[in-house]
Amino acid sequence: MATEGDVELELETETSGPERPPKKPRKHDSGAADLERVTDYAEEKEIQSSNLEMAMSMIGDRRSREPKAKQEREKELAKVTIKKEDLELIMTEMEISRAVAERSLREHMGNVVEALIALTN
Repeated sequence: MATEGDVELELETETSGPERPPKKPRKHDSGAADLERVTDYAEEKEIQSSNLEMAMSMIGDRRSREPKAKQEREKELAKVTIKKEDLELIMTEMEISRAVAERSLREHMGNVVEALIALTN
C-alpha cells in the first residue's frame, strides 16, 4: 500500500542459517602474521638467554660450594682418631696402601669391622 511519495524498500533475508556480518577485506593480514612470528621469535630468544644465564650462575654456585664441602669433610675426617693396630690390620689383610686403609677407617669413625666390610664390597 504505497502512496505516491512512498518508496518501497525490499529487505533481503537469508533463510539458510544465522545472519553473518559481511566479510571485511583483509589487506594486511600477512604482514601482521609475519610481525607476530618475529616478535615471538625475539621473545623466545630472550627467554632462552635468561634461562642460560640462570643455569650458568647455578653451575658457578655449585662449583664454588663443592670445594668448600670437600674441605669441611676432610676436616671432619681428620678429627677421627684411629688406632695404629687397626690400620696395620686392614693394610695387611686387604693388601692395600696405608692411605686407603686410613681413609676407610676414618670414614667409618674408626670402626674396623665396618671399614673391612666397606672395602670388601
